[in-house]
Amino acid sequence: MKLIKVLFVTLPILLTGCNQPPAANSSEAPHTSDAAEEIALAPRPESIIEKMKVRGGQDDAKPELIVESPKEGETIKGSTVRIKVRIGGDLMGLEMGKDDAGAGNHVHVILDNQPYAAHYMWNEGFELRNVKDGEHTLRMFASRPWHESYKNEKAFKIIKFRVTGGKADKTKPTTDGNENKMADAEPEAKTNEGADVGESNAGKVDFSAPLLTYSRPKGEYKGADAESILLDFWLVNARLSGDGGEFRVRYTINGQRPGIIEKWEPIWLKGWKRGKNSVKLELIDPNGEIVENGGYNSTTREILVNPE
Repeated sequence: MKLIKVLFVTLPILLTGCNQPPAANSSEAPHTSDAAEEIALAPRPESIIEKMKVRGGQDDAKPELIVESPKEGETIKGSTVRIKVRIGGDLMGLEMGKDDAGAGNHVHVILDNQPYAAHYMWNEGFELRNVKDGEHTLRMFASRPWHESYKNEKAFKIIKFRVTGGKADKTKPTTDGNENKMADAEPEAKTNEGADVGESNAGKVDFSAPLLTYSRPKGEYKGADAESILLDFWLVNARLSGDGGEFRVRYTINGQRPGIIEKWEPIWLKGWKRGKNSVKLELIDPNGEIVENGGYNSTTREILVNPE
């Protein structure tokens, strides 16, 4: 793993009542107690390194996402949005789909700025269900089995589309534009790979402006998986300062002192508290101000670590 240059920003107002994270080279062991913990950088887990060893050249692949549907600017009738993508490019042996352990290479599918859904079953496509009326933004990118994204340019796609006749109500059946099928549409939809989504809209996203896409961490972590947790994101139309650009990514865990990422690479963090943890990820300019783009360049998620 390449060395990642990380600076911690001194913001006294944020430090009041908070523990400060140790230096990046701290040897302190991870904790899972109920008390507030100190977040610190951790090396790539040995379990991930072992997985990489048996993958051949897959991690050097430069996959290209080819989106067949929905089309840019398309209007979709009904609350079910069907997604169809193919994979191309320099694959280096890369294959998509679940393996015997239930993991595998896949695509992260993000509607508006909601948490991603993982798409594995290429031959069957993917469904977003209960999508509300209005304009939406779809972001997708290729990912490794442990959810670390591929970062070549063509591995990422962003599309705007519009929905009419949507629902955004999980108590109601999803529809596909044929009202005569409303009664049985929900059971039929559940046989396909997909996700029920919450109510949201596209935001005023400028596709040509700097855009940060939050990916990980997400969900629940237990046992060895909770010792060090991946933080990863996708970045378009911007280069970080360590890559010859002017932007940086700021992450804040549980309101502690923020960390700064200057190179576009994944990092692993240790020192998470047991239970609910808050993760904020922001794209900032040289003055430390958030770069606005539809509200997507500042995202906060909650994860669970070794819950009771």
